[in-house]
Amino acid sequence: MPIIVNVQEAKTHLSRLMEQAHQGQEIILAKGGKPYARLVPLAADTSGRRPGRIRGRLDDAFFDPLPESELKAWEGQP
Repeated sequence: MPIIVNVQEAKTHLSRLMEQAHQGQEIILAKGGKPYARLVPLAADTSGRRPGRIRGRLDDAFFDPLPESELKAWEGQP
């Protein structure tokens, strides 16, 4: 269940509200008693990038020069 907090109270207790949001609590910021914005934690980085994870999957042909037709395609030439 979200917590509804008026802007003035949010200004006073911003650090505490940020900590609650970071812990997963949904905070609704209200202006004049009407919901105005939502304070939520940032999504975790799920890019999954790990250095070296393709090691051993490429053969020497990967590093061969590209054919002229492919180079032109990359450069947007017909």
